Amino acid sequence: MSSAPADEIVIDVSLVSRLVAAQCPQWADLPIRPVKSGGWDNRTFHLGANMTVRLPSAARYARQVEKEQYWLPRLAPHLPLPIPVPLALGRPGEGYPWHWSIYRWQEGEIATHAAITDMAAFAKALAAFLSKLQQIDADGGPPPSEHNFFRGGALTIYDHETRWALELLAGRIDVAAAAAVWERALSADWTGAPVWFHGDVASGNLLIQEGRLSAVIDFGTSGVGDPACDLSIAWTMLEGESREAFRAALPLDEATWARGRGWTLWKALIVAAGMLGSDRSEIERSERVIAEVLADDARHG
Repeated sequence: MSSAPADEIVIDVSLVSRLVAAQCPQWADLPIRPVKSGGWDNRTFHLGANMTVRLPSAARYARQVEKEQYWLPRLAPHLPLPIPVPLALGRPGEGYPWHWSIYRWQEGEIATHAAITDMAAFAKALAAFLSKLQQIDADGGPPPSEHNFFRGGALTIYDHETRWALELLAGRIDVAAAAAVWERALSADWTGAPVWFHGDVASGNLLIQEGRLSAVIDFGTSGVGDPACDLSIAWTMLEGESREAFRAALPLDEATWARGRGWTLWKALIVAAGMLGSDRSEIERSERVIAEVLADDARHG
């Protein structure tokens, strides 16, 4: 049976109900409702009280499903905090063309400054998690590729995008300083053995309970390679004492921090440039991140 083109696929409660009934009939009678913050790369739904159904929203995210299904149970025993627990792997069907997952529901709220009681303690707990992740045997792990948009690989793959964004943002940011930070990041080569990284350490993928970091979710862009891509949280969420606590708790050299500033700068630049003429709040948010990166480079670079 042919399926609809990806841009015509409606991922809603009706589709999820049909998929669960057809492939996981033991859960067919459980209520299904959308998760409040269901993400963009994937659509997420509550299944009963203790499970979620997660479906890639486009083909470019679909290859992450089987990676997570295989690796998450192998990573979990080595980590100090809970990560997603796969319960079932769904197949294409009911007009939906990709594999999908059922996970155990992770309690907690998305990390915000308001939800966290001690930012320095939060930073240290996150650093401890990433340090343990980097220590896990990386043999056979997924290297940077299309499955994770080359997270953990060489920054050079995003050089063209970065320079395009710098041209567009002339007059809005200190382009000369940003270009210098980018050049330093490009020249700070990764020479170590590949290690595990998460790939998207952002507030939406960090859960808080009772004011503390309680779980890390969404390993879709994870892999083995350069861990510098996991440092962006230092400039997107942490500042001052918490940023220094995060830095001190991670055993990484200055070259890795330079590449971390590069990853953060690239993302902030392309978001700001891509939003010109539209979402002013998103532009201002990205410009604040750029300013934090430039100030941090002036201090440590």
